[in-house]
Amino acid sequence: MDPVIIVGAGPVGLALSLALAAQGVPSVVLDEGAGKDEPRPARSVVLRADMAAMVERLGCTTLRDEGVRWVGWRGMRRRQLVRHLTLDLGLGGTEEWSEDPAAPSAPAAPLHIPQHALARGLRAAIAHQKLIRLVPEARLDTIEQDRDGVVAHTRGPAGTWWRGSHLVGCDGARSTVRKLLGIRFPGRTAVERHAVAALRTELPWPGEALLHRQPPWRGAADEITARPLPDGVWRIDWLLPPRGDLVTPDALIARIRETLAGWCDGVTPPYELIDTGVHTLHHRLARRWRVDRVLLAGDAAHLLGAVGTQGLDEGLRDVDNLAWKLAHTWHHGASERLLDSYQSERRAAVAHRLRGADQSLPVLRGGGGLRTYLPGAARGHDALLTDGHVGRGPLGAPPAYPHSPLAPPYTEGRTPVGTPEGAPVEDVRVTAPDGTTVRLRDRLGQGRLLVLLVAPGTGVWDRRHWRGAGVMPRLEEAVAALPAKAEVLVAEAYPGAPAHAVLLVRPDGHLVAAFAGVHPKELYAAADAARGGSPADDPEDAPEDEQETGSKAGTKAGAKAGAKSGKKAAAKVGAAGVSTGSDRTADMH
Repeated sequence: MDPVIIVGAGPVGLALSLALAAQGVPSVVLDEGAGKDEPRPARSVVLRADMAAMVERLGCTTLRDEGVRWVGWRGMRRRQLVRHLTLDLGLGGTEEWSEDPAAPSAPAAPLHIPQHALARGLRAAIAHQKLIRLVPEARLDTIEQDRDGVVAHTRGPAGTWWRGSHLVGCDGARSTVRKLLGIRFPGRTAVERHAVAALRTELPWPGEALLHRQPPWRGAADEITARPLPDGVWRIDWLLPPRGDLVTPDALIARIRETLAGWCDGVTPPYELIDTGVHTLHHRLARRWRVDRVLLAGDAAHLLGAVGTQGLDEGLRDVDNLAWKLAHTWHHGASERLLDSYQSERRAAVAHRLRGADQSLPVLRGGGGLRTYLPGAARGHDALLTDGHVGRGPLGAPPAYPHSPLAPPYTEGRTPVGTPEGAPVEDVRVTAPDGTTVRLRDRLGQGRLLVLLVAPGTGVWDRRHWRGAGVMPRLEEAVAALPAKAEVLVAEAYPGAPAHAVLLVRPDGHLVAAFAGVHPKELYAAADAARGGSPADDPEDAPEDEQETGSKAGTKAGAKAGAKSGKKAAAKVGAAGVSTGSDRTADMH
């Protein structure tokens, strides 16, 4: 089987190659550049807690060494502090939650890191992977498809023809892949412009990020954002008029001095200017994200970033959604519904985010009109912007896929829990099959479904006793019969879930369905829907009823898995004749 071809070696393309390798899929990453990332401290990225956790699972160590999680968020307007949030420095999720909606838990702290440090960490992780080949100075100029794969041609020192099972364009806003496919990329240009500076100094709120609207000093921007980085470095952004004059070095120095003095009681503290730039934000959305075996991800598929939305964070969500679907297709083949669901889910989620930002911009940036004087209007605007920056609300919350084509039909055995179907599950503590206690998030990204049993009291009993008691034997028998490989996890509790509830979770952490107890037939149907069905569904595979699950469906599923084990395929990596061996271990069968 040929590798997956990834065009583009930015953070999205690098992360996709690692996510595929974690599931036994080889890839070739075509890098138009020389394989190095220029250090630019003023070009930093903000990752929500769940995406930061995903990147760490991929082996990127620079997040801990060169990134920082904000301890708090400050919102100021003119001279007043109007909002102050203490942020959760964990990875998000807890066993302790409030039933009172007026007392929500603290938002999980976003992670802030220079983009070059993120890319360097991903490249270092790739250096330990035998399933990934990075090809520098490889500029794509041709794509051809047939029923069995994709052929791509590159120019440059490594110019050659490459054969792949699929091709993913992660090659940025000016995507060559998107242009070769003839896909339109409509949207808006220069939605926002920011002057940016990275500088080392001391500010009165160490470790906290700040959004300052309408600062009172002369010549100030309408909005200033300050976000901490390690070693006393801050990234400061000044909102500029959409079509203003060029930002000269002298004008930027004046802004820095006025801003620092405004925040430090009228005295400009010592500072070291490290890097500067002008950041222009566009809002665009590709019409299509999939053309047969070629797909788009990251900036090649969408551009966003105004009013607190985060473009790279959304690109990594593309990776999280696509990797397990490509891996399942590569190992076992798949129905068209599975790969189509990538476009259906992710394009709808990004469109919703763009629509929310575009609708908010006239209100937040309009500057005038009756709405400016309405009671509470300014507070509402501040809250909307804050939510966008800290990862909640319509501009920042992790996306849900309630209308996914992979959603199973409703059945009587279902039960509501604190997480809506299609939304990301809470990161509760769970007991893994080997008896260790881990976070639920640690079990994601491995190409298998997760089946979570809510069993109060298990934490105080020896595992060898409760493994064979209650509903556990019946649940494990039902899981063994599923049409996709799954792992059974046990939790003491889950928000809103009754005792003995069973949650089916996708490999990317989104809830498929929750059941009131063990319902093998319904669990099977939900797992089958989550994998997009099969190109050749065998109705005899499904359990005939709940009593026969162990004897019939379990035996058949085991026979199928046994027949598939041991198969291998050589992954051809181009005309040079280099190949990478890969066991096609059945992650989902």
